[in-house]
Amino acid sequence: MNTNDTVNLADAARTLVRNPWGRLVLTLPDGQVCEGVVPVRAFPIQSPERDISLLDGDGHEVAWIDELARVPEPAQTLLREALVEREFMPEIRAILEVSSFSTPSTWQVRTDRGDTAFVLKGDEDIRRLFGNTLLVTDTHGIQFLIRDMTALDRESRRLLDRFK
Repeated sequence: MNTNDTVNLADAARTLVRNPWGRLVLTLPDGQVCEGVVPVRAFPIQSPERDISLLDGDGHEVAWIDELARVPEPAQTLLREALVEREFMPEIRAILEVSSFSTPSTWQVRTDRGDTAFVLKGDEDIRRLFGNTLLVTDTHGIQFLIRDMTALDRESRRLLDRFK
């Protein structure tokens, strides 16, 4: 199926289910069954609820979702669960402590998934994405999101200012 043949999931009635092995199976309007479908966000940080592609096992797009909220249930819930399984980007809510203001340094942080520690290799591993949004990458390649650095508490902002 080429890009011109891609269908919009919210526009037509079709089924999306989990098979007994936990993989997503999509039945297209023409009856074609795509097993092992994977949802991928086009803009996971800026527009997580919009522009989602469904890829088949070979990485080819088989469906497009303009807006996740327009997808009928239970498919919407299945897609949300699959996106959470696929994506792992904890959001930093507070910077509790840093071991040193030179790098590498160990950061103790509070995230939306709990408290954790990671090593920041260098200042260049803190990237501004847009506005006040930052992406912090640890030595293992795990990315932590700071959605709005101005929303952090005063002590967290003070610690962050030493690095950017």
